[in-house]
Amino acid sequence: MKKSILQRMAEEAVNRSESVETNAIENPTPARRHSSPVIANVGKSLTHLGEDSILSLDPSKIDRSPYQDRFNDDQDAEAELEALKTSIASEGQKIPVLVRPHPAKPDHYQLAYGHRRLAAIKSLMADAERPEAVKIKAHIRSLTDRQLIEEQAVENGVRENLTWIEQAMWAVQLKEAGLSHRAICPVLALSEAAVSHLFRVTSVIPTDIIFAIGRAKSVGRPKWTALAELLKEDRKIAAVRKLLETTEFQSKDGAGRIGMAIDRANGIIATEPSAAPEAVNFTLGERLFGRMKNSSSGTTITIPKKEDAFARWLAERMPELVREYDHQSDPVK
Repeated sequence: MKKSILQRMAEEAVNRSESVETNAIENPTPARRHSSPVIANVGKSLTHLGEDSILSLDPSKIDRSPYQDRFNDDQDAEAELEALKTSIASEGQKIPVLVRPHPAKPDHYQLAYGHRRLAAIKSLMADAERPEAVKIKAHIRSLTDRQLIEEQAVENGVRENLTWIEQAMWAVQLKEAGLSHRAICPVLALSEAAVSHLFRVTSVIPTDIIFAIGRAKSVGRPKWTALAELLKEDRKIAAVRKLLETTEFQSKDGAGRIGMAIDRANGIIATEPSAAPEAVNFTLGERLFGRMKNSSSGTTITIPKKEDAFARWLAERMPELVREYDHQSDPVK
């Protein structure tokens, strides 16, 4: 029987590890090399997955991990989820998720990783004519809370697509779960200084503002740090909160939202677009001679082509009308 890809990858990782250990025994003095603990855990996880059997489970019996490392209500995330949903509907689920028996609900499970796959399959289940026929492929493994966190770290370390603020908010949850700064470092594959900076930002920017801005794919540490510096004053937090419910703010992507938040904290208020343009028709009976329309950029008068004679007459009278208006606005002249 052919070995699975995961088994081959796991064995390769183990063989590489054994080779390094052998070289270390034969050559005990070479310079030490430091690698990411997240990457170091990949081989172990692949070994476990190679040993685990794949089962088909009822998606409705799987709850998300208690440690949320990604934002839910974000336009980019929703678009990605729709794309994954379409892919699974047409090609099937290619990669199983990892779950553990739920610690509080019998016959239920808790997700270790694969939350986007689970969300997509649950959405397909909701749309299906026979929901009970929809299943999700999963590995089941007994995991402690710490092991659950490490498995999430492995997936995120391999994909490397958590945004900076998602990392920061995940760090907050890990700290609330009892992990020290030093223990969080290998989970996020970051230095202590980098982890401390995450907490400096999240300790200042209120959670509601962070989630309103969203995962902000293209926004990194500098802009979040700049916003945190500005929001050290309560009045600026209040000003930004007033911005969150506006249509203009909500229509922007993450980069646009944080830009608007920074502007508002700096006291810059964009001019609200005017209401729907006002239009006035010039008519005589059912005959339309022209239309005057107001907009934010000015006022325009449109005369139908069939009323060219009126247009020429108006053009000839325009100097006189301008003089009349000017005299009326300043009767002293």
